[in-house]
Amino acid sequence: MMNGDSCLTVVMPCFNEEATIIECVTKVLESRHVGELIIVDDGSTDTTRSLLATINDSRVKVLLQDVNQGKGAALARGFRSATLPYVIVQDADLEYDPAEFTKLLQPLLDGKADVVFGSRFIGSDAHRVLYFWHSVANRMLTIASNMFTNLNLTDMETCYKCFKREVIQSIDLKEQRFGIEPELASKVAKGRWRIYEVGISYSGRTYDEGKKIGPKDAFRAIYCVIKYR
Repeated sequence: MMNGDSCLTVVMPCFNEEATIIECVTKVLESRHVGELIIVDDGSTDTTRSLLATINDSRVKVLLQDVNQGKGAALARGFRSATLPYVIVQDADLEYDPAEFTKLLQPLLDGKADVVFGSRFIGSDAHRVLYFWHSVANRMLTIASNMFTNLNLTDMETCYKCFKREVIQSIDLKEQRFGIEPELASKVAKGRWRIYEVGISYSGRTYDEGKKIGPKDAFRAIYCVIKYR
């Protein structure tokens, strides 16, 4: 198992991602590390569900939420269903590249880490240039989180978080929406697990392309930083 083959459960929350879902699933399943892909459709109202029904791969499990509950709720359900030694979050929008699973897994496979964050703000990987104020908000939220957790993360809001399964399944998650990110950072810090960060690429999308996070999520994140301190 030390080479990492088929050791990884990917948890993929999705909501109205008809434009990218099949391509994203294909890229995830190309990774030699992936032994299980749990897709949690969070009440999609476009053709996402019908597209998911066309997937024919024994590694894929599709869970359907009756109504849209939020990313946090979808992740919590996926985490509970994971069965393999390591668990990673993968958004369905292709902003993050599944080809980078190897670098995220390596500190875990080497026995150095219990949790790995993929940072968009370190390293030399390619990054699409987009919204200035988004980057400012991300950095401010990360600093605020670090002040309460005493961590030195550079990207608390990153999608790419990889865990030992027993770690993520031991955390009682409460947040339904994007507040899941500061909640996870706070609770892994409180658990005193070994946390590593690795640089990743980032191909962000615009709101016209389907980006969903907004200003109210930033305010909720601030609230969650304080709530879970």
